[in-house]
Amino acid sequence: MRIRAGRLRRTLLATGVAAAVVLPLSAAARPEIPAPAPASLGHVTASTLTDAYAANRANAREAATMAERYGAGDRAAALRAMASPDRRFLAFDGRGAGRTAEVFGDLAAAESVAVLVPGSDTSLDSYGRLRSGALALRDELGPRAAVVAWLGYETPGTVSPAVLTTGRADQAAPALRSFVADLRGVNAHARVSLLCHSYGSVVCASAASGPRGLAVADIAFYGSPGTGVDKAADLNTPARIWAGRGADDWIADVPHTSADLFGTTVGFGTDPVSRGFGARLFAAGEGGHSDYLKPGSASLDNLARIVRGDEPEVTHA
Repeated sequence: MRIRAGRLRRTLLATGVAAAVVLPLSAAARPEIPAPAPASLGHVTASTLTDAYAANRANAREAATMAERYGAGDRAAALRAMASPDRRFLAFDGRGAGRTAEVFGDLAAAESVAVLVPGSDTSLDSYGRLRSGALALRDELGPRAAVVAWLGYETPGTVSPAVLTTGRADQAAPALRSFVADLRGVNAHARVSLLCHSYGSVVCASAASGPRGLAVADIAFYGSPGTGVDKAADLNTPARIWAGRGADDWIADVPHTSADLFGTTVGFGTDPVSRGFGARLFAAGEGGHSDYLKPGSASLDNLARIVRGDEPEVTHA
């Protein structure tokens, strides 16, 4: 009975996502909470990291003050937490839904760096989920690695027309490519991997599909609805391509196809965990869509092995 109930929940959520393109939600536009423009940092290097972190904390404090005056108490509280002395942001923009790149670990000295690219419904207001996953991965990796939680684009809503097309991903791709290049300016020797969750896998694939490609060691897709390409070989990158999906992830019930609907391509094509896609499959355990970075999970163990370059230690699906 529990299996049937779980499958029903997954199917209903998947159906709701699919229906969003035909029956989009209508809601009044919410006023944007005021915030300052991002701090002017210039080209950040290892020697200017401390100054960049301090400037972004100051920007977060100013944004918190503005949000408080505006009457947005929850946003103000979130921003005050981000301005804490122990927080380190390589990039920060408190405007709109927010843009951040928070660093966990010693970025300049790290031997390996994992960049987490989140999926839908991730913003300053829901940022705690992304941060918790980054902390869990950092703990699993140990002191010689760094993790960056990259919220560098406006994510779509889980139930929205935007989540079914590559539009937001294509807009985000140049920013992700630029960010990876910026990481090289801070640490040219680190082994960089992209860990791409849900719609974030569409972002990573778009970044890797352009003529400039994406020079990273590994790209891991997990909880993915598809990537917008038919097979891993279509990606313009030397990276090893990985894919995994938890046994209770509702994304499995989303149709892995693409079609032209009213002049827009809807869907993302081949399932990344299918043999036809050609990715290296890693075991992701029994978890659901939000469980991939859960401490003690098979998926977290394997993602950490991928980041470290311990390919022989990765367990396979």
